[in-house]
Amino acid sequence: MTAPGENLKINGERLWDSLMDMAKIGPGVAGGNNRQTLTDDDAEGRILFQQWCEKAGMTMGVDQMGTMFARRDGTDPDALPVYVGSHLDTQPTGGKYDGVLGVLGGLEIIRTLNDLDIKTKHPIVVTNWTNEEGTRFAPAMLASGVFAGMHDKEWAYDRVDADGLKFGEELGRVGWKGDEEVGARKMHAFFELHIEQGPILEAEGKDIGVVTHGQGLWWLQVTLTGKESHTGSTPMNMRVNAGLGMARITELVHQIAMDNQPGAVGAIGHCDVYPNSRNVIPGKVVFTIDFRSPDQAKLDGMKARLEAEAPKIAADLGLGFEIEDVGHFDPVTFDDGCVAAVRNAAERLGYSHMNLISGAGHDACWINRVAPTAMIMCPCVDGLSHNEAEEISLEWAAAGTNVLFHAVVETAEIVG
Repeated sequence: MTAPGENLKINGERLWDSLMDMAKIGPGVAGGNNRQTLTDDDAEGRILFQQWCEKAGMTMGVDQMGTMFARRDGTDPDALPVYVGSHLDTQPTGGKYDGVLGVLGGLEIIRTLNDLDIKTKHPIVVTNWTNEEGTRFAPAMLASGVFAGMHDKEWAYDRVDADGLKFGEELGRVGWKGDEEVGARKMHAFFELHIEQGPILEAEGKDIGVVTHGQGLWWLQVTLTGKESHTGSTPMNMRVNAGLGMARITELVHQIAMDNQPGAVGAIGHCDVYPNSRNVIPGKVVFTIDFRSPDQAKLDGMKARLEAEAPKIAADLGLGFEIEDVGHFDPVTFDDGCVAAVRNAAERLGYSHMNLISGAGHDACWINRVAPTAMIMCPCVDGLSHNEAEEISLEWAAAGTNVLFHAVVETAEIVG
């Protein structure tokens, strides 16, 4: 397999201009983006991406989950494609780079190949996975999960947002429900470039993170039911306070994670309080617990302890208790060959690099189950992500995309 020469680089300024152009769609209130999945802004971003892909000579396919696959043909019609990509949807208060860098970095690979008139044996397909964030429709990585056989498509269609709108109906409304069977595509390999979403690379002064593993995750949704009553006139010993139950379970979650150090984290990141009035004791709270670890035993042990101890907290306060699994994936070990391609590319290009374990879930975590997969990470300022202040530099973006270019093109095999 012939590796690209170290002089072959992508156009960093063009990549950066594309990132800034995409960021104009679904602007946030503080400099970032609010382009949640299957909103009108998401649809507009998809149209712009499609236009760019078609201008680069690619053909677009869309599956029944709305995932976009932009293909550049290879010279061998029987060779399986090399896939590259991430997601264009954002958090409600998201940044301009989370996910988007991986999609537009893939597009920049194709533009660079066109500029240099380089052909590859294997086709290259740039992918925008639907609903990676999972904010509007839980769980995260929904479309890639259906693609990998982890979720049923009809189950995914029935996921609802906070307004009761169904994923499948919104997919049709915005015009991105394709005809292609989900998961029918076969992959030679899959590569995903992403910002780190953590502080390690910047703190260590490294250009590139070679991602070897991904943390496993449990999302557990808890519903506590108490009794709404007036905060001023209800005696303390007669209250059935669902908010107090959530507070005590929040402490439990923190303690469980601390008791499993190192290599474990846990928090409550989302909650809905009812009736959410300043002078009414909460009669109901619904919140999501997020446990993560690269160690399977720790991950499952944290979940088991929460399920054993949280009901006792609720019972002591007279609260009703329900718990539901709303998101899960096991720890991931990425493909040795793809990881080596990433590491070799970083070394060939002269970038400083280090091994990383991904602290966040990514579409690559699911695709790793059905195809050889690896991830590349670049630093982000102060490790900040899922925040409108998320920031990277043009140089970091270009370095990550150059490594992506070399790993993808080496795997797709240059012809001639």
